[in-house]
Parts: sequence; C-alpha cells; structure tokens
Amino acid sequence: MTKTAFLGLGHYVPSKVVTNDDLAQMFDTSDEWIQQRTGIKERRYIEESGIGASDLAVPAVQMACKNAGIDVSEIDVIIFATLSPDFNFPGSGCFLGDKLGLPGVPALDVRNQCSGFLYGLQIADAWIKCGMYKRVALVGAEVHSTALDFSDEGRDVTVLFGDGAACAILGPTEEGNRGVIDVEVHADGSGAKELWLEGPASAYNPRLTHEMIDNKTVYPSMNGRHVFRWATAKMPEVSRSVLERNNVAVADLDWVVPHQANKRINEFVAQKLEIPPEKVVHNIQKYGNTTAASIPLALSEAIQEGRAKEGDLVLLPAFGSGFTWGAALVRL
Repeated sequence: MTKTAFLGLGHYVPSKVVTNDDLAQMFDTSDEWIQQRTGIKERRYIEESGIGASDLAVPAVQMACKNAGIDVSEIDVIIFATLSPDFNFPGSGCFLGDKLGLPGVPALDVRNQCSGFLYGLQIADAWIKCGMYKRVALVGAEVHSTALDFSDEGRDVTVLFGDGAACAILGPTEEGNRGVIDVEVHADGSGAKELWLEGPASAYNPRLTHEMIDNKTVYPSMNGRHVFRWATAKMPEVSRSVLERNNVAVADLDWVVPHQANKRINEFVAQKLEIPPEKVVHNIQKYGNTTAASIPLALSEAIQEGRAKEGDLVLLPAFGSGFTWGAALVRL
C-alpha cells in the first residue's frame, strides 16, 4: 500500500533577533519573567515592512526541495498553513506559487492556526494515498510581529510570538518502514474567543473602525490559564489515541516534536505521557511561537542538526486557537 513519506524538510527565519531584554525596553517585563513562564529567550521578526508569510516561505520551500532531491518545478500542489496571511485575500498559497514560478499549480490555504500543519498533513496524506498528487509542498509560515501590541496591556501575548516558515515535501513511498502512520485532528469552537483576533471582521459593518483600534480589539487576545488547561489535557489525550490505535508504546518513540507554544506546556504534556525529557524537541527558546510553522521548523532543525534521522519514529502533537488540536505519528 502506498504511504506518504517526508521526502525533505526546510525552514527559514528572518535575521532580526529580538531578545527578552529588547522587549523589556518597550513594556514592563523582564528576561527572567518571560523565561520562567514560557521558556522563550528570543524570537525573530521580519526586518522591514512589506515582507509577508509567503516571502518567508520561499527559502523554506527551496531548502526542502533541495533536501528532497527534487526541483521546485516538480511540486504538484501547495498547502499553505497560516493564521497571518499576506492579505485577507487571495490566499498566501497563491502568492507563494507565483514567487516560486509555479503557474497553474493548485494552492490551498489552511486556517487552523497552531494545528494547521497537522490538518495540512492529513489532507496531503489523503491526496497522496489516492494518487492525486506526487509532490506536495506542505508549508507553515507566519508573520506575527506586525500584529502585536507592544504595550503593558499586550505583554502576555506579545512575548510569545515570532516570525518564521518551514516546509515539508511529501510524496508516495512503497517502503514499508517509513511514512505517515496516522493523523488525528479535532476542533471545539466553544473555546474560540479564549484565543482569537476579533477585528477587523466581516461579522461587523464596517469591518474596521477607529473604536476597534482604540479598544485594541485589532490585537490578539488570550485567556492564558484557560488555554493552558485545555492544551495540557487535549495534547496527551490525542497523543494516546494515536499511539494506542497503532499499537505503539511510548517507549517505541524516538522523538516527540510538539507545537512550540510554551515550554511549560510541552514539559507538562511529556510528564503526563511519561516521555523522557531528552526525547522532546524544543526550539521555542530561539524562535518563540511560530504557530503553523513551529512543528516543521523544529523537525527540520532536528534533522539538520543530526538528531532526528531516517527511520526514527516521531510523534507530532499540537494544540491551538479554535480550539483545534491533533497528533500525527510518522516514521521518517
């Protein structure tokens, strides 16, 4: 039976490094406060206005293609996961296709926030297994820095996020010892307003007003405690579901590469699943939360650094806005 394999991964982050001390110059915070609550030491921001998520995705796709041993022109379809599209419409996948020189290649934007990569992986897996496409570019890319509130009021959200992009080139394989084993995803909109960006919105007429700007509803807001409780419940739950359904024991895993939202959340999840700390990949300390890019970025770095390798069994869990959550089990 045809399976979906990770043929190559790539990533890219902007060159502008923003440390916790840099943020402490803008609002009331400190390096100690941020590290203690999140595990983040620094993050990357775009260098100047005019750089969108699709721009960050270009070098990530190029790197992934190189590592997969294919030319960019061989990409059959683009799946672009992001909560920060270049513009409201059209989708960032269309902009990316044009920048990669891929006229006519279909592009699908996925708007499932921190779980976007897993939703995209499930779609790509189905397309490849049914023979529809042979080379899928699954991209996660975000530009958060242009939508953050750099004041004391916005501190709790602003310290978390960074800009970045990553890409997985996926394709069919007949090798029985590698490929996507399972992907499970969920959503519960009852928690939608606990982590969201209210305005501008098509639900309002007009979509954007001066009052929205003054009231700061144009910035993301989060009920941190509520999100923490849900994340530390749902990520272990869906991880156990995937492992049990495929008769895989925690001890069989080589790596766990979770969504990088908060190091404390990931440590808590690992403890619940009884996963040794040395098997959990963290890079949130360098990049913050890059949302849809975080899982492929962490996995790409782990492979590039020689930690993760072909044949490794990897668990990919995530939780995010929506609420959405899921987990994937993959043999690299």
